[in-house]
Amino acid sequence: MTVAEKLVELLKAQGLTCATAESCTGGGVGSAITAVPGSSAVFAGGIISYSNEVKAEVLGVSRDDLARVGAVSGEVAAQMAEGARRLLKTDMAVSLTGIAGPDGGSDAKPVGLVWFGLATKDGVRTEKAIFRGDRAQVRAQAVTHALGMLTVCAL
Repeated sequence: MTVAEKLVELLKAQGLTCATAESCTGGGVGSAITAVPGSSAVFAGGIISYSNEVKAEVLGVSRDDLARVGAVSGEVAAQMAEGARRLLKTDMAVSLTGIAGPDGGSDAKPVGLVWFGLATKDGVRTEKAIFRGDRAQVRAQAVTHALGMLTVCAL
């Protein structure tokens, strides 16, 4: 059983719904969830907010935070998750914002850095990870991590 299959099974059993707000994964989390038959019962949808403009205008991310700490940050990941949960009216939402590479990294924010947000009725929490590998590998690992966060939340 895949992580996405386990997630859909758990969400159905708990009567919960989820949504996504994705940047660096470009819809990969939503794609993994919707590949599971019956996922429409638990997955409301996702917002691909690749640009800062979409993060701000659609998800409600603070422009001040985008300027101050950048898109790849815990603050922005938290606001992305909260925005997706609010807009799509779900029990939980996960967000991802990161640097998949091969370019765009710095000493402070290396290629492979991904920030995650998880919003529920109880609030929002963030996690960060640094994944190794090429662009496709970083994105795949980020998708798996996000699915895992939702799965743990659904337990």
